[in-house]
Amino acid sequence: MDTYRRETDPGGATVPATGNARLKAARIAAGYASQQDLADALGVAVRQVRRWESAAPPWPRPEQGQALTRALGQDLQSLGFTPPSGTAADHGRRTVLAATAAAVGLATVPTKAAALQPATAAEDYEAVTRSHRRLYWSVAPVTLHPAAIAHATLGCALLTETAGQTRARIAAALAESLLLAGRIEFFDLREPERAGQTLLRALQAAGEADDALLGAAILAHTAFIPAWVGDREDAVERMRAARTYARRGPASAELLAWLDAVEAECETRCGHPRTALHLIGHAEDVLARGSDHASPEWLDWFSPVLLAAFKGNTQLTARHLPQARTTLLGVLDALGPADEKQVTVVLGDLAAVEAAAGRPEDACGYAVRALDQLERTWYATGMDRVREVRRALTPHQHEQCVRDLDDRLYGWSTTVSALAR
Repeated sequence: MDTYRRETDPGGATVPATGNARLKAARIAAGYASQQDLADALGVAVRQVRRWESAAPPWPRPEQGQALTRALGQDLQSLGFTPPSGTAADHGRRTVLAATAAAVGLATVPTKAAALQPATAAEDYEAVTRSHRRLYWSVAPVTLHPAAIAHATLGCALLTETAGQTRARIAAALAESLLLAGRIEFFDLREPERAGQTLLRALQAAGEADDALLGAAILAHTAFIPAWVGDREDAVERMRAARTYARRGPASAELLAWLDAVEAECETRCGHPRTALHLIGHAEDVLARGSDHASPEWLDWFSPVLLAAFKGNTQLTARHLPQARTTLLGVLDALGPADEKQVTVVLGDLAAVEAAAGRPEDACGYAVRALDQLERTWYATGMDRVREVRRALTPHQHEQCVRDLDDRLYGWSTTVSALAR
């Protein structure tokens, strides 16, 4: 079990020390659930890992530093270590900070003697984060992604210029910005490796903010990455970590139900639809009971309707075709104008239901509607659904409806758009 020294707040209460949140986040994201696990992997005493995760971590010896960077995939500065003053590593750190500042239009990175940013910096930074959150549902991902990354770069620079509550607020908004960028990379751009690195940075920022619920959301998103390639063990481990963070909450009913839905999708992807249906049933019960805790403002990607969409896809995978059709038609009716990306996924799933039921004309009809929607709002996950349907229609490929679908699927505009993205 991890141990941390404890500190006393101004009111006299004993609270856990924050410690080196970046290293701890990287350890968990890399699959080392405890300090002992990492110590065993590196061949060091667990006491050494505790020192590295303390509030004042010592600079590792060269061989230990190399082992840490290999195991966790980041350089030592990114892992929360400050190189001794005057060393080459210290010079490199200051050079990187200066380059980051220049990239976002800041002339210099202040020294310790420089003035800190005003408290309003947090409010201003959060305002842009909220705007990006809303724009995700209407702006093309290739357009929004560079803006989100640039905003995250600015947030990293601001962390060096702020302190106290202002710094914590900027760290939380930075974590959300990186989470948004990671979601775009995974769901919209289909770049899972890049998404994994971005989500790790998001988790580290959430650790800087000591925001357990945001940490839970980020960890749950990382579970999608192994689940998509069928690595159930890794996905389950990440979901266990996400639920642990959520217990530090207080978590709302919506957040807890969403965690069930994420794990259900992971189980479905790994070939366990019955387990997934059980998880979805539990999520429905959680939502029905409700809770006294409000959902975080950033939890805008989940609702009872979207839980039903998860359920319909799982019913499809389990070959419960009549139930899947009923569920998905209900979802399609309930989705609003702001749910354009989800509409393409539901239309793709309905097409898959009809293809599995041996009704190629109905399947092609839904697939064409999905393509119509994709021309208005691109979503790689939605296009994946359409391509899966087309593969399922191979036995009917000489029928006119399937040929018409091919004309749309491989038309000039669709093909160029898909390759460009």
